[in-house]
Parts: sequence; C-alpha cells; structure tokens
Amino acid sequence: MNAPLSRRTALQAAGATVLAAGLSGGLMATAAHADDNNSTSKLLTYPRPATLPTNTSFKVRVRTAPDGEWQTLDIYRPQLEEINATTGSGKVYNTSMVYFDFRGSVELEVTYLKGGATKARVRPDALAITPELLGDTVRFTLDEPRDIVVQINDEIFDCLHVITNHIDPHPPCDDDPDVIYFGPGVHTVAGNVLTVPSGKTVYLAGGAVLTAQVFFKDVEKAALTGHGMLYAGPGGILCEGSKNIRVQDVIIMNPNGYAGTFGESENVHVKKARSFSSKGNGDGFDVFSSTGIVFDGCFMRNSDDCFAIYAHRWDYYGDTRDITIQNCTLWADVAHPINVGTHGNTDAPEVIENLVIRNLDILDHREPQMGYQGCIALNPGDSNLIRNVRIEDVRIEDFRWGQVIHMRIMYNTKYNTSVGRGIEDVYIKNLSYRGTHANPSLFLGYDAEHAIKNITFENLVINGQVIADSMKKPSWYYTTDAMQWFCNEHVVDLKFLTTAEAEAAAQ
Repeated sequence: MNAPLSRRTALQAAGATVLAAGLSGGLMATAAHADDNNSTSKLLTYPRPATLPTNTSFKVRVRTAPDGEWQTLDIYRPQLEEINATTGSGKVYNTSMVYFDFRGSVELEVTYLKGGATKARVRPDALAITPELLGDTVRFTLDEPRDIVVQINDEIFDCLHVITNHIDPHPPCDDDPDVIYFGPGVHTVAGNVLTVPSGKTVYLAGGAVLTAQVFFKDVEKAALTGHGMLYAGPGGILCEGSKNIRVQDVIIMNPNGYAGTFGESENVHVKKARSFSSKGNGDGFDVFSSTGIVFDGCFMRNSDDCFAIYAHRWDYYGDTRDITIQNCTLWADVAHPINVGTHGNTDAPEVIENLVIRNLDILDHREPQMGYQGCIALNPGDSNLIRNVRIEDVRIEDFRWGQVIHMRIMYNTKYNTSVGRGIEDVYIKNLSYRGTHANPSLFLGYDAEHAIKNITFENLVINGQVIADSMKKPSWYYTTDAMQWFCNEHVVDLKFLTTAEAEAAAQ
C-alpha cells in the first residue's frame, strides 16, 4: 500500500525521505482510536515490523480483564551488556520487550518457552504485583499502565520488559501541517538524522520504527511524541541550544550512543520515554550546561549511566541548574543509575545546582570499579560545585555490584583537568535499600578547601532499620559504622535523623 499523499507531502517538507512498511497494520490501529468512550476497557496492540529482530524466550498474551479476547503480542529484541571485571570485555545479551496501550484493566499471560520455571517476579517490587505461576506460565493483572520487568528464575538478561501506555485520546492527523508523521512500519531518513524545525512535532504512531536520530538544533516549541520507536540510530535524541522542547512516550532501542543528549538547552520536558542500550558509552539521558530539564516517568535500562548531569563538555558551556528526575524506574547494567558532576570547565568554573530526584525505583546497579559506583553518585570534577540537591522517596532493590550512594570530590585524571570545588546542601529523605550486595557507601572530600558540607539523611532505611544519629550503638561509633559506610575528615555536618527528629527541628 502506498503512503497517503498528504503524509508524503508533510515528510518531504521536513526534508525526510521515508521508506515505510506494514501500513495496513497501521490502518487497523488508527481505526481503533475511533471509539472515544472512556468508560469502557480497551486494548491496542501493534505489529512488529517483520524486518526487526525478535527474541524467542517468551510467548506473551494480553486481554482486557476479566474476560476479553486474548491477543498475542509481538516481541522486540533489545540488547544489553555486561562487563567482564577481569578482562574488561563486554558481553552483549538479547532480551525481550513487548508494548501496548490500554484503558481499564488488563490480564497478562507470560509463558517461558525455555521451560523449567520455578519462580517468577514482577518488578519494581514496590508495585506489589504477585504473579500466579502455573507451570511455565505466569499470569497477573495491571490496573493502569506501568513499565515492568518479568523475571523467571531470577534471570537478569533473559527476562521480559513490558512497556504500556494510556490510549492517546487525541492522536494527530497524518496531514497536520505542524506534524512530521510516521505511521506503522520502518522508516529511514537521509543521513540518518531528522532535523526538527521550530513549532513542529515529530509523531511516531504505535508500530512505527524510525531508524534515525531526532535532532533539535536552536529551535523552540518542538516535540517528539507517540507510541512508536527510535531504533539503532546514531543516538536517539540530540537537543542543542533549544527551548521549550517536549519528548513523550517514545521507546529508544539499541542506539549507537546516548539515548538522549541535552546541551545548552532550556525548558525541556521528557515524559515516559524509555531506553534500552548495549553499545559502549550507552548512557540513557545526559544533560550538559542546561536549565529547567524534567525527566518524568521514564524507564531506563542502559549499559552506562541511566542519567548523567554535567556542566561543560565538548562545545557545551555554562552552569546546569533546575534539573528534575522523578517517577522513574532505573536499571544500570554498567555504571550508575544516576551520576552527577564529572565534567565541567576548569578555566571558568561552573555550578550544578537545584537538583530534585524523587519517587524512583532503582532495580539494579552493576559496576566493578570503585570510582564509578553508587546508585546515586555526586562526583564533582573539573572545578564543578554541586549544591542544593533534594533526594526523596527512592527505593533501591538489591543490586549486583556497587554502592547505595556515593559522594566524592573528584579528580579523575582520565576525565578531569582539576579537582571539583565541593558538594553542599544535600537533603535525602525516605531512601531505602533492602539487600546484601551493596559495598560500603563512601563520602570523600578531597581536602579542607574541597569539602562535602551539610548533608542530611532523614528516614534512611537499610534492610528495615532506620539509621539515625540517635540510634542505639556503641558510644565510640560513628553513625556510618552502623551500616558499614565511610566518610573521611573532609565531610562536614553529616546528619542522620528520624522523621520525628526532622519535624521537631523544623518547628
């Protein structure tokens, strides 16, 4: 079937040459949007283009609960990496992913085709989803869209990622002049980079796969939205010198670089974007010298930092401030779920400030190198100063290798030309970790002039125990001794409070 003329015209106007396949499936998905009755349960699934690789570990079916018609989901194949701590080589693993949209409740049926299933787990644990295991088949219900991981027999890589969305009540029309529209099927653009003009929205419909980078360069009021996918491009999203940019719902799979780079940009809102990566330097979303960046509801599984917040690097210059990471689920197969501060400007020192990190589920962290550990790491180098950080309601599940939290004034000669200036005014509330694999968390000032100052933990819970300066312990112990953490002499005013103590102090 040929693409409609209106859609082709819109794409050519944006400078894109499109090769599409599978458009008949797109017609069915579009027709399903015609029902605007929001009171009934509804399910939308999308075919995987035949040219994209799949994985064969699972069969997955879904239906509207309690007795809708079962639909078998097409399975995508993200790739993930694990570093060999002895050789430094990276092994790439295939994993499985499905996605769909729904309203109401749905029941999922997941069959492990390799057999031998003895236990099943649906993560994040905080969702409290207890699956029913019937032989090699798992069943459970979702009452609202969630991004989850189904693990059989505690498999780390041979697991199933389930990505779900609310049904879009008002998808754009394919002939909207302000929309660069990609329908179901595989699309390419000249040079593998789609440059977005000001005022335009790139829309990836469910089932659409764009094998290119989406580039926002010195533009305003532009967007990338939709329930489709960026696949194996030179890097998922590149946003430079731009303002008032929106990214929502898209899946970024197997990019050759970062899932998203945001440099010298302002007022960017990234909501419910998802990222899977396995390539070297396979970060999720990295921020450089930008202001007013919000990441909300993202699911990230990356082979390097899921989020990295920096100041100057490359051609990006200036402070970084007002950054929010919230309502996200993070899994770092390599390095940190969140890393802050490594890169900056020794010649004209910069500040990274006003960071909010809240309501996160951290599912895994694996990093053999001590200098790169920490589910959340504040590591200023290059004369950076990190200040005014609020971390709240973070749930850390047991991870493979690393630290719960790491604060260090850094001078890493592989990356830095000077020591960081310091870390100041960090408040951490309701952070919990349950597990046995964490190395001691480290708090390391560099010297008296490059120190860590005014760090407060409120209601820190380690394996069910609230950690506080007032807790019962030998009189000669530091509070950090109680959970085998360590801070050096260049950490000033480190406090551990219960919630009651914090509330009393605030009065």
